[in-house]
Amino acid sequence: MKALVLFSGGLDSTTCLALAVQKYGAEEVLALCVSYGQKHTKELDAAKAVAAYYGVKLQMLDLAAIFADSDCSLLKGSTQEIPKASYAAQLAVSDGKPVSTYVPFRNGLFLASAASIALSHGCEVIYYGAHADDAAGNAYPDCTEDFNDAMHDAIYYGSGNQLQVAAPFIWKTKADVVAIGLQLDAPYHLTWSCYEGGEKPCGCCGTCRDRAAAFAANGIPDPALGQ
Repeated sequence: MKALVLFSGGLDSTTCLALAVQKYGAEEVLALCVSYGQKHTKELDAAKAVAAYYGVKLQMLDLAAIFADSDCSLLKGSTQEIPKASYAAQLAVSDGKPVSTYVPFRNGLFLASAASIALSHGCEVIYYGAHADDAAGNAYPDCTEDFNDAMHDAIYYGSGNQLQVAAPFIWKTKADVVAIGLQLDAPYHLTWSCYEGGEKPCGCCGTCRDRAAAFAANGIPDPALGQ
């Protein structure tokens, strides 16, 4: 295989998967989906649906035990409610800390795990969907350009110069990501982004708000809301 895509079943990682499939072909792409103790399985179900749509191999990895002591509001054991506010509003009262839906060093853990799996499959690159909106204001510090550069170098040198890390949206907004995905005809109707696990997206959490704004900026309704 040529490429491994860190794949959640959400909008950003689906666009990454679309890019990788376009460049390498479905038979050369491995999608890696991580269970980390989420409060619901909706995104895992979406990952399976999107992987099947593209005909790519999907590998599941369970890292939930690592976050067993975390009080991140996304996780099953958390005592916190998932905030129903924009990231900007959350950051305004966060005293410079990441938002409560930041899973401690999640992307660092995922990328390190992905590197071992990618090397075992002969991959030359790992794709992941970090973008500028998530990095803004230190909401998710493991989505920043500095973090990406450091992880790229660690994985590149630690793999004996065999493996690169690609974050194609690191300087782009979520609206930019949607624009790219629309050009690639990404199956956004199959994706799930909401932090809640209801029958329909809540429309109020930070990621729902960002997703709605991204589709609105592209002048189309969210395909996932038509189901």
